[in-house]
Amino acid sequence: MRALLTALVFAFPAGAEPVFVDRAPGLPAPHVYDGGWEHFVGGGVAVLDCNADARPDLFAAGGANPARLFVNSTPGPGQPITFSKGALAEMTGVTGAYPLDIDGDGWLDLAVLRVGTDQLLRGAPDCRFTDATADWGLAPRDAWTTAFSATWEPGQDLPTLAFGHYVDRANPEGPFGACNTSDLYRPNGHHYGLPEVIAPGFCALSMLISDWRRIGVPELRISNDRHYYVRGGYEQMFRLNPLVERQEDWPKVSLWGMGIASGDVTGDGLPEVMLTSMGDQLLQINTGTGFTDAPYEIGTYAHVPFLGDDGRPSTGWHAEFGDIDNDGRADLFIAKGNVDQMPSNAINDPNNLLMQGPDGHFTEAAEAAGIATTERSRGAALADLNGDGRLDIVVVNRRAPMEIWQNATEITGHWAGVEPVFAQNTRAVGAWLEVRTGDGEQAREVTVGGGHAGGQAGPVHFGLGDATTAELRIIWPNGTQSEWASIPLDRVTRVAPDGRGLKLGL
Repeated sequence: MRALLTALVFAFPAGAEPVFVDRAPGLPAPHVYDGGWEHFVGGGVAVLDCNADARPDLFAAGGANPARLFVNSTPGPGQPITFSKGALAEMTGVTGAYPLDIDGDGWLDLAVLRVGTDQLLRGAPDCRFTDATADWGLAPRDAWTTAFSATWEPGQDLPTLAFGHYVDRANPEGPFGACNTSDLYRPNGHHYGLPEVIAPGFCALSMLISDWRRIGVPELRISNDRHYYVRGGYEQMFRLNPLVERQEDWPKVSLWGMGIASGDVTGDGLPEVMLTSMGDQLLQINTGTGFTDAPYEIGTYAHVPFLGDDGRPSTGWHAEFGDIDNDGRADLFIAKGNVDQMPSNAINDPNNLLMQGPDGHFTEAAEAAGIATTERSRGAALADLNGDGRLDIVVVNRRAPMEIWQNATEITGHWAGVEPVFAQNTRAVGAWLEVRTGDGEQAREVTVGGGHAGGQAGPVHFGLGDATTAELRIIWPNGTQSEWASIPLDRVTRVAPDGRGLKLGL
């Protein structure tokens, strides 16, 4: 592993300390993720533009409460973030959701995770959603679904879908040692057939299909909760086709796995992974053939609350990499919160905002930024909600109102948003986007999955620091690699393949 803590990843000067403004009053009504034992986990949020107005909208899980759709009504770039109530058929038992364009019609759909039977909602103009589960031939079992990921396999018009299940509620010997198996659905033409069972199952709480080796072969990572598998379980990696678990070349790491974040932290083009847990939040460095644990000194373990005198372990849920100050370095947000009243873990457990410095160290900034709330946070998202080029924060809480934080950091670098467009797989899931400036290169993979019970579909955000020019190259899902092309700064650009070139500004 290269000298992560001493090498300068990007030579951008540090900007101002991050600052956020509470915009939860901009929601049409408070939203709470609630419920009993079956909703101790979950609470995800899906971020998507469901009406093609270039403003991200939100679908928030409600648990025992109805899920809610919030349509972005922010008047313009940099303005206070506001939402209006979207029309949505009442859905309860929802643990989370992920946006993706399943049928390739250009409108984003939703894979909705539930305690019960999962649903696929077909998107249409004006943020209208209808249940298309049966239309697409999906026949999900009655289960406790807490994880999801998807990808497009070669030659397929529809995506391959992975649904991760938690404890088997029907097992009379449970809940401990009663982890359920999960399901992989491959398309048969324009419909789905019977699932392939993903086994063994160790109580999945997050899944991510990623080409982590960057060889054009995606694989399925599963993060599992040892609270219920107790012994014998571990974090898993499955090859997809055929579906087979990596065994002999996969270290058996066991933790209270809650969420997965993926992003290139070291600047070598390979995605690292952040695995949230009760206790240590484990950052693993990608070596190209495997992963090694990051050194403790990097500052990402976030194992106890950084505020107060409660020295009990923290409980991490959703984690996400994003460049908060646009200095060209990936920062890290971690949603924290006690399961309910678990006495072994911290009760007042503030969320983390870990800012990466030029030397690769991460420093806690949540308190100074004004976002160190101590509710029982679950799902979250980093997304530019008001079009000003700064990543805002959404947090879903258990038994407490949802939070919206507007990024008001005064001094930030330049940025570029890239929105790839690609054939039937309209959001180019599986593509690699590479941006280079005079200070280095950054790489981002377009994925569906990871996080905790929620994800997003939209422009891929790059912070560019002091750069005044930038170039883009895309390795498309079919393996075609474009030439480098100049892209505009401080705006979102739609991009499609044009032979070996790129067609910009569609």
